[in-house]
Amino acid sequence: MAEKTRLPGNAQGDFYVNSACIDCDICRQLAPEIFTAMNGLSAVARQPETDEDRRRAFHSLLACPTGAIGSELKDGLVEAMNEFPLLLSEDVYFCGYSSAKSYGGHSYFIKRPEGNWLIDAPRFVAALVKKLDELGGISTIFLTHNDTDEKSDADRYANRFGAEVVIHADEEARRDGKECLLTGAQPVQWHPDLTLLPVPGHTKGHTVLLYKDTYLFAGDHLHWDRHMRGLSAVRDYCFYSWIEQTESMERLERHSFRWVLPRHGEWIELERTSMNQELIDLVERMRNTD
Repeated sequence: MAEKTRLPGNAQGDFYVNSACIDCDICRQLAPEIFTAMNGLSAVARQPETDEDRRRAFHSLLACPTGAIGSELKDGLVEAMNEFPLLLSEDVYFCGYSSAKSYGGHSYFIKRPEGNWLIDAPRFVAALVKKLDELGGISTIFLTHNDTDEKSDADRYANRFGAEVVIHADEEARRDGKECLLTGAQPVQWHPDLTLLPVPGHTKGHTVLLYKDTYLFAGDHLHWDRHMRGLSAVRDYCFYSWIEQTESMERLERHSFRWVLPRHGEWIELERTSMNQELIDLVERMRNTD
């Protein structure tokens, strides 16, 4: 394994980005005042100045999938670790501890009286397992699509918590009796507050989760692009059908929600009418690139 070296361009001081960076963007999302893009990777733009800055920098360090963020001084690290999963809104959490197997894909946790859900899988980390235990465990693991390398982490969480794994059958999921396989293209009302929406395109069986008609766990279907300041989908990483992904996106216009929580890219909260208009605009752009 190549030695990790501090990248040039980091601001002088304790925190730095090293050569293991894969430009997954997580640090720039969690601590945009500390980290920036530089030469196709990330770098420390300025050192933390306040306790809040330092806390966010440690969140980035812990979430980084490749251990590409370093800090010589560990004051505050344990406290930051104990804050994962990070509360985003109401009863929705960001798990952190992203995995290099999924190129730094996000995963989320929903705390529900009827049973907690894990959406996609983070790294299997003892500290996170302990915190999820304290939050009531996991009853269901929902996988937006199948990532063979990442599946091992999902299996470990399923085995640890005795959780059911839900995934679409078109994702070529293992048919070993351990998974609940969705079929077809119609929405599935799993529970009054949980709707599963098949959205083929990125992959054949890609499915998103709509929670409380407010939170859309979007997998690799769409995300917020901070540079263009709009919703976006990435054609270069559409592995099944761009035409079907466009049609799937158009069907999402029938649903009302305020949050988009993606697997990759930035999450966003907007007013419902603004979110719907963003979807309409995105579909138009996608149709123009058919």
